[in-house]
Amino acid sequence: MSKAYKITLALLVLLLAFLTWVEANEPQEINWSPSYSALDKIPLGTRVLFENLKEQDLELQEVHKPPFEFLQDTTLTGTYFFLNNYLTIDNNELKKIFAWVAKGNTAFFIAENFSENLLDTLDLKMETLAPKHGISSKPLLNLSDPKLASSEPYLFDKETYQNVFTFPDSLPKKVLGVTRLQQDSAKINAPKINFLRDTVGKGMVYLHSTPKAFSNYFLLQENNAEYAEKVLAYLPAQKTLFWDQHYKTGKTFHTSPLFVILNSKPLKWAYYFVIIGSVLFIIFEGKRKQRSIPVVEPLRNQTLDFTRTIAGLYLDRKDYKGIASKKIALFLDYVRSHYRISTQEPDQNFYDRLAGMSDNDKEEVESLWQLMERIKKQDSVTKEELLDLNRAISAFKKK
Repeated sequence: MSKAYKITLALLVLLLAFLTWVEANEPQEINWSPSYSALDKIPLGTRVLFENLKEQDLELQEVHKPPFEFLQDTTLTGTYFFLNNYLTIDNNELKKIFAWVAKGNTAFFIAENFSENLLDTLDLKMETLAPKHGISSKPLLNLSDPKLASSEPYLFDKETYQNVFTFPDSLPKKVLGVTRLQQDSAKINAPKINFLRDTVGKGMVYLHSTPKAFSNYFLLQENNAEYAEKVLAYLPAQKTLFWDQHYKTGKTFHTSPLFVILNSKPLKWAYYFVIIGSVLFIIFEGKRKQRSIPVVEPLRNQTLDFTRTIAGLYLDRKDYKGIASKKIALFLDYVRSHYRISTQEPDQNFYDRLAGMSDNDKEEVESLWQLMERIKKQDSVTKEELLDLNRAISAFKKK
């Protein structure tokens, strides 16, 4: 490893450590997403409300099923509590809820936006308040009942939009809470309706259009928890409260296997270090540490070429005797190595054994040996005799 390489790597590591330190010490940004989940501690979660309800004199039961499925049990009685930034309930499910309410139960809907079928069923409409002076849109909240109303309205001290209900005066609906946007005066002049009650059969339906008033942020501001307490005072006493966990923008459970790691700052940065370290290792250590090895072609087997060359020399010289002698010597070696038979003194027993082992006739074996013996004794061999020898040897081997 060269000196320049080491210096570069050290500088990269120092830079990475510095950036990690800066990021780790940077203030964590506040998450203002509307969750309304009982598990979330973020500003618009409902952990504070849920934990306080556990301490009250009522039975609190979480419902993770859709209302249509949950209300199949006709023996259930109590209050069905919905809290989210929007509620979109289909027609069949809404009929199921209202049929359950008509038996003497209670449905409590808290949301900024309601589905049209819910509003139409109760003959309601909604509108959004706009600031008449300036750009401030912080809502003031209070209750209508003089026994519950506060001398000073409750303030949601953050810019937001505020939806309110409208309906004809002839409809028998009970207005329970009012609101308006903050202006120069701290009083609620020309109040708009954000909390009301309607009757369905023997039961009651409550609608509230400011879910932020039940969030962690609002409840922990000054005496704002008093407002939520007064709103929830309308709940039937000593009855079961069914807390809906199905219609929630925030998850009520964590599906990611990395949640535990990424939710803890030390574990999160350890995880990032592993990833960054792996990338650096691939970049710097993934290179070749030696030159590529050239491909060396293996030596060719030139035995056949050599044999052809030697045979060509014999043929050019017309030395048929020499060629025949070598073919005979090679054939005898073939017989000895394949059949494990001595070829020194051929006799009748030798011919019988060789013929049986090679699947040749005895007469053909004797004829081949006589031909070889005759050629050995001759001083010279013609081309035709060499061809006859070659054909005889080939015929013997084929069988």
